[in-house]
Amino acid sequence: MKILFLGDVMGRAGRRAITENLPRLRENWKLDFVVVNGENATGGMGLSGAHAKVLLDAGADCLTLGDHAFDQKDMLSYIAQEPRIVRPLNFSKTAPGKGAQLFKARNGKKVLVTQALGQVFMKRPFDDPFSALDTVLKTHPLGGLAQAIIVDIHCEATSEKMATGHWCDGRASLVVGTHTHVPTSDAMILPGGTGYLTDAGMCGDYHSVIGMEKTEPMRRFITGMPKERFTPANNEATLSGVYLETDDKTGRATRIVPVREGGLLRASAP
Repeated sequence: MKILFLGDVMGRAGRRAITENLPRLRENWKLDFVVVNGENATGGMGLSGAHAKVLLDAGADCLTLGDHAFDQKDMLSYIAQEPRIVRPLNFSKTAPGKGAQLFKARNGKKVLVTQALGQVFMKRPFDDPFSALDTVLKTHPLGGLAQAIIVDIHCEATSEKMATGHWCDGRASLVVGTHTHVPTSDAMILPGGTGYLTDAGMCGDYHSVIGMEKTEPMRRFITGMPKERFTPANNEATLSGVYLETDDKTGRATRIVPVREGGLLRASAP
């Protein structure tokens, strides 16, 4: 199976990069399944129902969220009617929507997508991501009902992301980190057959401070005082993520390649 995972979509620039590039990449790379993390797609904070529809219509088979899952209040009701959106497993016991969902890829195979929030350096004390993921992965053994399993680990600390990757090795096809908006260069296949990348990066304008216009973040770092709201940068964006090929019988990764398309970063493609 050929799978593409794209990192956090950041504001208008990120949405534009998705709509202008994803349809072409789906066709050129003959992708069977596409996951997009959309949690910053609306003004850099959360995802609205209208913008979720834009990303899905552009070719995403599934959208994952993150700690800003419900910053846009209409997502509280929209997620209940749109099964293609996956929120974090450990966000809240009363959160609407599902933290794991089984999908049918374009080639007819089944793909399980799940997401968990980390605990280290996060602003809220979320529940243990390891036990949350364990419950899902025990229910869906790799190579069983699901021919591929994708885990989005959304957290700050690279150590926590790497620990999640090793802990899921042999139990998932791909463990990929999101949230920090900076792509890492450690794409690899772990000994048990799980593809791994510490952070997919963002789909956004990299002439910025993690996707935001530079002036206000720099002012706060330099003076320690806020003056204005953060505003997403809106120049040409780079699509950033990871491409994965899997063995349909075992669900294990056979090839993993970082993806960067357009914008300022050096291009990388399958």
